[in-house]
Parts: sequence; structure tokens; C-alpha cells
Amino acid sequence: MPESLPGTVHWVGTGLSTGRGVKVLTGTASRVVLWGRTAARARACLDRVGATGLAQARAFDRETLAREISPGDVVVSMLPGTEHPGLLRLSLDRGAHFACSSYVSDEIRAGAERAAAAGLSVLTEAGLDPGIDHLFADLLVGEARKALGDTPRATASFTSYCGGVPAEPNEFRYRFSWAPRGVLTALRTPARYVEDGTELLAELPWEVTRSLRLGEEEFEVYPNRDSLPYVSRYGIPAAWHLEEFVRGTLRLDGWLSAWADVFAEIRSGDDDRITALARDLAARYPTTEADRDRVILAVALSVTREDGERWSGEYRLDLTGDPSESAMSRCVSVPLAFGVGEILAGALPPGLNQAAPNAADASRWLDHLRGNGIPISYHDNPHRRRDARDASSREEQRA
Repeated sequence: MPESLPGTVHWVGTGLSTGRGVKVLTGTASRVVLWGRTAARARACLDRVGATGLAQARAFDRETLAREISPGDVVVSMLPGTEHPGLLRLSLDRGAHFACSSYVSDEIRAGAERAAAAGLSVLTEAGLDPGIDHLFADLLVGEARKALGDTPRATASFTSYCGGVPAEPNEFRYRFSWAPRGVLTALRTPARYVEDGTELLAELPWEVTRSLRLGEEEFEVYPNRDSLPYVSRYGIPAAWHLEEFVRGTLRLDGWLSAWADVFAEIRSGDDDRITALARDLAARYPTTEADRDRVILAVALSVTREDGERWSGEYRLDLTGDPSESAMSRCVSVPLAFGVGEILAGALPPGLNQAAPNAADASRWLDHLRGNGIPISYHDNPHRRRDARDASSREEQRA
């Protein structure tokens, strides 16, 4: 990719997920502007990510941003998901592309249709999870199809688990890497997935938590959101019977027990009580400058043909933050920055994009991640153990 690609990148937001990706972009785009709640906060963020003197700092308000956006620029939203649609509309009105690391919403999908008609790109799901997990999945499915072929009937198992956890385990077995209210709200979102060849719906996902062994460590995992649309997104051949397909969340071993009181409140369904609980948890378990986070992502695929021929592979990412940068901010901002560079270079098509468009491009993205301090390992034959923590609740999901 050539240096100093034309166009300005307007990176909006200086929160926990803004990391070295901003500095990476200063070596890609001709101009980078970081927009914070105040200019002082933006300057402090530039200093934190090592981009002082390389990017400009601005105080964010929509009118000022609108005046500075030119056709061909890229607006990056690192604001809460509810703010994405408004920034997308503003971008399109000014003839600019748009990028964020969040899941696609109906509003973003509708905006992307407008963008496609205008020849503009909308990049989503280009952070950690969603984002790097998509890259791993694209590569695994591509390798399996190459090894076994698309046509023969086969049985496949796909799992993708990601989590931000404390590098030094605490009694709560968790470290808040994003707003506590959002963490609790996510636990109230039903999850759809495939297990034992059957589509299941977990109304309260933590109730189907199970064990997962990675290397010498035990973790706890549970399904997250709706996994099923990603069967086609990842190019799973129709001839493959899915015995298992789940995208989920990873937590430290012991998390399920440590959070028993939290789950009791979430079951109540009372929004005011949950909001109060989020405030209480933030006060009881504050994130300090001395804390170090750890990001773990494991994506595995195994496929067995009817003739017994089997292929399996697994990608893993395991990164601990350091005093200059959290693991979460690096893992979210670096892939997003690369995707923004792809937009500037004209490598992403108009309309909606979810991380890399194919396995060949995913490989280039991974090379970039490795070159920017994100360790990635590949395992030909993953040996992992999963045990149900609540067999009765699993049976209830099938009922």
C-alpha cells in the first residue's frame, strides 16, 4: 500500500478502544484528525498513542466536523453504537466513506445501500470481535475447502470465542474494558447457535456456559448474539452438515460463580436496577493505571468427510496490555486502521464491508496485524475440551 494516500481520516472518539491504530494511520493517510470530547482530551489521546505532532486534535461537534469533511475522506466512529447512524448520514451527505468496529445494525445496513449507490464504502465489524475473528474464520474455511473440496458431504464444527480478561485474575474474574452498563445489557441479549446439529436459542446466554481448555489453561465460554448469519458470511459450503456453529464470549475460569449475584439482578429484567448495578460494579471494580488487560481469541474449525478424511485448524490470539497501551485498544484499533487504509487505496468495494472481503485479503490483514504487535498463532490439530456446566439448561434450550 503506498504511503500518504490522499484523503483525510476523521477518527471520532478517544475512548478505551482507541489505540495505536491512530498512529498507524498517520503513516498511511495524508492527514489524520482525532476528534475528542474536548481538544485537550484529543491531545492527551494523541500523546498516549504516540501520535503527537503526526495527527491533529479537535473538539468534536457535528457542525464543525461537517465543515471539515471533504469528498473522499473517511469518517471513523469510535463512539457508542447508537451514534454510528448519525455519523454515517453525515459522512454520506459530505461524500465521505465511513468505518466503525461495531456489528452491523439495520440502520447501518440501510445507510450502506445509499453509500453503494454513491460509490462510497462502509466498513463495519473491523475491530477485534467482530473483526479479527472474521479474518481467522475466512482463512480456516478457505483452507478446509481447499483440502476437502466443496461438494462432498461432510460434518463440520466451528467455534469462535473471544474475551477481554484481567491479566492478573481478581476475585470478580473480570476487568471492565468497556462500559459496565453495556456489559450487563449484552448478557440480556438472546443467543442463537448450533449444537449437536440443532439450532438453539439461549434467552440468557450465561446459562449455557461451559468449560474450554486452551493449552494448559481452563476458561469459561458462552454463545453471544446470533451466530447463524455468519454461516453464509464465512462461506460454509451447503454440503457441510453443521454439528456445531457458535460465536461466543470467553471468560476466566470461575467467572460463572463469581457473577452469581450479578445474574440474579439481570434476571429481574428491571432496567433501573441494572443501571444501578452497573454503577455499583464500576465503583467496586475500578480500572486503574496499574491494571493490565489480556485479550484472548480462539477460532477453530474441524471438518470430516463421509469417507473419513478430516481437516482441522485453529487460530489464536493472546495479548497482554502494557503501560503504554491496553491489549483491547491495540486489537480493536489496528485492524480498523488497516481497513481504513484499504478504503483510501480503493481496495474495498462500495457499499457494506465486514472486515476483509475474502480469504486472500484476510491473509494480508493478518500480516499487517503481526507487524503491529498483535501475536497470532496457528494450530493444525487443536485439542480442546468442552464440558457442559449446566446440562439441564441445555436440555431446556432444546425443548
